Amino acid sequence: MKTNAVIDAILSRRSIRAFADEPIAREDLEAIVACGQWAPSANNRQEQTFIVVDDRARIARLAEAVRLTLGRTAYDMYAPRTIVIVAHAKDAPFGREDDGCAMENMMLAAHSLGIGSVWINQLQDVCDEPAVRAELDELGVPADSVVHGVCALGYAAAAGRSHERTSDVVWVG
Repeated sequence: MKTNAVIDAILSRRSIRAFADEPIAREDLEAIVACGQWAPSANNRQEQTFIVVDDRARIARLAEAVRLTLGRTAYDMYAPRTIVIVAHAKDAPFGREDDGCAMENMMLAAHSLGIGSVWINQLQDVCDEPAVRAELDELGVPADSVVHGVCALGYAAAAGRSHERTSDVVWVG
């Protein structure tokens, strides 16, 4: 297979689910979020709101609200050092797709900087539950928004795992 730096980054990125308590430099976070902003969006609408939360106590409060809402015995978003919430207006025609592109760009940018990441997707179904919405409101997430993804970031405390690729590829022509 042909390769280059971009392909190598895509093929070597892993979801990280254990993070060290080491802060991430502001300039690295700015670069990661900028890469999210530069992701493609339908009709170049650029409608996302990016909320950077670099406070573990606030992240823990949001995770606890999600945990209680989902009825889980343990849930902490893998205790990341920082999160980037990607929010989109609920009625946006391609919000989920745009947010997916932004999330992937941010995860690849983080990987290129030696920072681990994992996509947290539980919020999309519980954004308007009162306890979760209260936390989102405190963080500045617009009230008319849905959170399709949270990019959890931090330096890896444990390596991510590689999994065999099993999706089908069909060639025509």
